This record gives sequence, structure tokens and C-alpha cells, in this order.
Amino acid sequence: MIDLKYIQNNFDEASRKLSKKGVDNSIISELNTLFQSLKEANATYESAKAEQNKLSKLFGEYKQKGLDTDTLKNDIDKYKNELPTLLENARVANEKLEQLALVIPNFPDDSVPEGLSEDDNVEIKKVLAPKEFGFEPKEHWDLGVTNGWIDFERGVKLAKSRFSVLKGQGAKLERALINFFLDTNAKAGFEEFNLPLMNNAQMLLGTGQLPKFEEDLFKIDDEDLYLIPTAEVPLTNLYNDEIIDASSLPILMTAYTPCFRKEAGSAGRDTRGMIRQHQFDKVEMVAITHPDKSDEIFDMMVENASNLLSLLGLPHRLVMLCGGDLGFGASKTVDIEVWLPGQNKYREISSISNTRDFQARRAKIRYKEDGKNNFVHTLNGSALAVGRTLVAIMENYQNEDGSIDIPEVLIKYI
Repeated sequence: MIDLKYIQNNFDEASRKLSKKGVDNSIISELNTLFQSLKEANATYESAKAEQNKLSKLFGEYKQKGLDTDTLKNDIDKYKNELPTLLENARVANEKLEQLALVIPNFPDDSVPEGLSEDDNVEIKKVLAPKEFGFEPKEHWDLGVTNGWIDFERGVKLAKSRFSVLKGQGAKLERALINFFLDTNAKAGFEEFNLPLMNNAQMLLGTGQLPKFEEDLFKIDDEDLYLIPTAEVPLTNLYNDEIIDASSLPILMTAYTPCFRKEAGSAGRDTRGMIRQHQFDKVEMVAITHPDKSDEIFDMMVENASNLLSLLGLPHRLVMLCGGDLGFGASKTVDIEVWLPGQNKYREISSISNTRDFQARRAKIRYKEDGKNNFVHTLNGSALAVGRTLVAIMENYQNEDGSIDIPEVLIKYI
């Protein structure tokens, strides 16, 4: 959640930052109106309470002096009867403010470039040069069928569109990638976790999926449970409503999980192949850190995800997202895009995001230092999206006869 005190004390600056992320001016105006309503409701309540206390003190003095207290008592009773209503008005005003705050995105860092869409993102660098093929490279859906690695039709039969079945060498390679990612993350200092694939609403509220993105989640009927859209949710919320000793920071975590998303906003996009699925495998990194180490950890996570692709020999590039393309909870994000020769373009395979204290405020994750409790910073990123990495290997390691070589670092895993 955004820092409401910061907005209240720096409204113009906060408005400018939110506008950079595409927040409509009407929402910012509504936020300001709710601030004023809360301020007035609190002021009215405090004024009435102060007046009641003043009259109560005066009542005692009147009693001591033997003066008539009937009128004074009536005034005190009047305030006593009004105070619960005034307090409820303040509570409702605060609730309205907090409900709106839950759907307002995080402030972008000043370093985030201006822009409205992915077309305005800024390339940081390219890593490894794409291979020159002596033939026209095929796309992964053709290669998957030719090699018997992917069965799209049976995936649809078992579930519906945007589901697929991996088999044989394709299934083995998927498992190899998961182990390779987890092992490499462990060497970088990330502790491995095995997590529930269903989390309750409070956990999804903590990391920002609820309430804004509920339509993209798979909910369990008659249960306060949702299938997780990413391991970021359970990993971050392991410390929900906890106070961590500063000496324990940073906490670096990694996990492999299936992820489940309705892809509600992607109708008509990537309808063929495995790029955009309702169920997909991902290895995630999450860091909980002291604010002073936040940027350092961010750079380390970007480097680690990029290193995985380099070890696999996959060309990729790093891109800084502009304000208009930045995710809801992110303060800054670097996307890593892998080269797909079959599509002749770079496609996203990882997003490394620093949420600063945005998720920590929602999830109440704090650290204790010098006797004071402060909000941690949380970071998350894919290392990597397994299915998309499999796609990249298929397209980059294909031969003219349609066969596919295996990257050297994966040989020991299969």
C-alpha cells in the first residue's frame, strides 16, 4: 500500500509520481477529497471530545462549589450521545480512504523513464548475439509437435485452451530446467522452499493481487483460497504480520511452483504455443531486505536471472520499464527478454521488481532496529519462467532437420 502520510504531506509530489504511472487525475482528486473528509471527521470528533472533557472538568468544579449542574449535565450528555456517531463517521471516512488506497499502484522511482506503454521501455544492454541460421528457423509449436515434446490438442481436451501437455524429452527438459534454476539460485544465496499452491485472500492482499486483480485469479469455490498466480505470494507472505530482527536481513528465498492465471486481459494474444498459459511452471526469487540494501539486492537479482540465460547460451536483453508499463506493485522493474529466432523477436522471460515498502505496508512486514519497527523492502523476480525457457531452447538450439540440441549445462540433469 502507498504511504498515506506521505501523500497527505506531499500531495503535489505524490500526484506527479502517480501520474507518471498512468493513474487518472480523477482518482487522485478523489483521494484528496477523502483525505479532507477524514481530516474534517477527525477534527469534529476531537473537538467534541475535547469539549466534553472540558465540561466534565467544569462539572466537578461546580459540584465542589455547590452550584447548579443541571444545564451542564445536559450539555455533557449531549456530547456523550454524539461522540459514538462522530467516531463512526471518522471510521467510515478512514475505511473509504484505505479501500481506495488498496487499488492505487506503487510510486515509481524517479529513475523510471517516462512513457505510456512497452514501446517506451528503455533497453539497458544486450547479452550474447543471436545465432545466424543457415535455414529459416521454426517456431516452438512446430518443433514441439515434430519432436513429440508437446501435445497441444490433448492439453485442450483435458482442460481447455491455453493448456498443454509436455511429454518424453520435453517433460524431462522441463524438470531439468527447474533443478538447474534452483541449484543456481542456491549458489547465489537463495534458500529453497516448498510452498502451498493455494493461499488465502489476506496473503493475496498483502502482495497486491487483491483486490485489483481478482478477475485474473482462480478461486476455490466456498473456500477463502485462491490458486497462486506466482510463488511471490507465499514466499513474501511467509513473514506476513511479523517483525524481523534487522540482523537477519536480507532474507533470500527461491521456490519452484506451478502458477495459475486466467489471463483475463490477454484475449487474442499468444493463442498458439506455450508463451501464455493458464498453468505454467516458474522458479521465483524473493528478497526481504533492509531499505539501505534494496538497490544492491535488486542489481544482484537482475544479474542472477541474466546469468541463468547466459549459462544456457540464450541471447537476451535487459530492459528498464517505463512508468506506463510498470506493474501495479513495482517501484522499478527490469524485464529480461530472451531471443526467439522462430518469432524473430525478444520476448519477456523474467521481470525483476523492487516494490520498496509497498507490499510490506500491506502485509505488515517490519524489521526491528535500535528499538524501532520499520517496514522492510521486498523484491521479486522470475529465475526463470520455465516454459518460456523451454521455448527459447527449442528455437535457439534447433537444427535444420528439426532436431533440438540440449544446452551443455543441462546434460547432467537429464
